[in-house]
Amino acid sequence: MAYDSAFSAETGIQSRSLPWRAAAFWILLSLLPSFAAVAQGNLLVTPRRLVFEGGPRVRELNLANTGKDTARYAISMMEIRMKEDGSFEQINSPDSGQRFASNNLRIYPRAIYIPPGGAQVVKVQLINADQLSEGEYRSHVYIRSIPMEPALGDSTAPKTQDLTVKLTAIFGISIPAIIRVGENNTQVSVSNPSFVMLDDKTPQLSIVLRRNGNMSSYGNITVDFIKDNGKTVQVGIVKGIAIYTPNTIRRFHMTLDNNHKVDYHEGTLRIRYSSEKDAQRENFSETTLALQ
Repeated sequence: MAYDSAFSAETGIQSRSLPWRAAAFWILLSLLPSFAAVAQGNLLVTPRRLVFEGGPRVRELNLANTGKDTARYAISMMEIRMKEDGSFEQINSPDSGQRFASNNLRIYPRAIYIPPGGAQVVKVQLINADQLSEGEYRSHVYIRSIPMEPALGDSTAPKTQDLTVKLTAIFGISIPAIIRVGENNTQVSVSNPSFVMLDDKTPQLSIVLRRNGNMSSYGNITVDFIKDNGKTVQVGIVKGIAIYTPNTIRRFHMTLDNNHKVDYHEGTLRIRYSSEKDAQRENFSETTLALQ
């Protein structure tokens, strides 16, 4: 019996792992500690998102198996709704103002085996782009682990006449795949900042990000503490904060550094939202909050 810790997916054909790609992938990770990757279980995936906005019509996902056993994965497309708090839920039909990208993306291969310490490239191709009207289209590439069951007649399989139940965790990673057509006029503002000291020892900041425009936003939140004498120290940073269409609001909470040199009873917090450089234009917004 298996239980899925994420969402369901589909299987496909087997693909071969290429040793030279594996070596190059691990070298790249060692040289770039901040390389944008996402991991779950023994699977490491990079990059964390795919954006088709001009340029090549084929993008690559690099999958690496960090475990000690050969692993099997199925790759498919899925549709996701983002809630105001940043959580996700799977959907079948788009919300008002939302458009799926899955009909214009092709994945190959759709099932792979990766040996321990190995890596595999999965390609995502943009098709029929000339048929798309202006705006943004989003779906998610879903990579799901498939349990490696012993073959029938395998002498290493446990032998018993008793009824047994085996639970196997099946995890998955979803990577947003976004198609952008036309000019990006999206802007994001930081508003409604509030600060609270939880349990008199954990500083927490709450903000509201407001998106206006025709496309999603994806960026980093940086918080600086400014003393009354003007000296500034960074007390928080969170990378990869998205506001996906059609959402216009994202409510966000973050814990700040509880450094003994920072007195959160006075001074000012400066909160900045700056976009990642995967778009043709960068959004930037900031606000301040006076502490008392």
